[in-house]
Amino acid sequence: MKQVSGRYAYILLNYEKFWNRVCSRNRAGKALHAFVRRGKVGPKKTKLILFYVTRPSSEIRGVGEFIERITGDADDLWNAHGSETCLKSYEEYADFLQGRPKATFIRFKNLRELPTPIPANVISKFAGIERMPRSGKYINKKTVNQLIQGAV
Repeated sequence: MKQVSGRYAYILLNYEKFWNRVCSRNRAGKALHAFVRRGKVGPKKTKLILFYVTRPSSEIRGVGEFIERITGDADDLWNAHGSETCLKSYEEYADFLQGRPKATFIRFKNLRELPTPIPANVISKFAGIERMPRSGKYINKKTVNQLIQGAV
């Protein structure tokens, strides 16, 4: 898939609880993962997903290879890809969506936990992001390389 300049990676916000579940699934050998969002939000075209874990840590903790973003009817998405999510049941999924009839599944593979998380001050320095947008943020390849080198 050809990337648009400046859209090499997408920083996706995640809560600590869900990040830990995704990591557990990954360690258990699950190859495909799906991140659930309410409404139509998230990357359309990118190569990498950077997982930014919010409070209290405020740091990028992992990287995955973007497969696709699928939006549509919440029930249809759950039936097709619910097993790829870190949500434990349809009830938890429905509760997460808070009654919304539409959802977005961001599918990815090859999740890698970073040995050294990238803290907010390093992200701010190289990406120029003072406060991470709740919807996420695209960044270019040069910035990704700077973030990873800056954290080492």
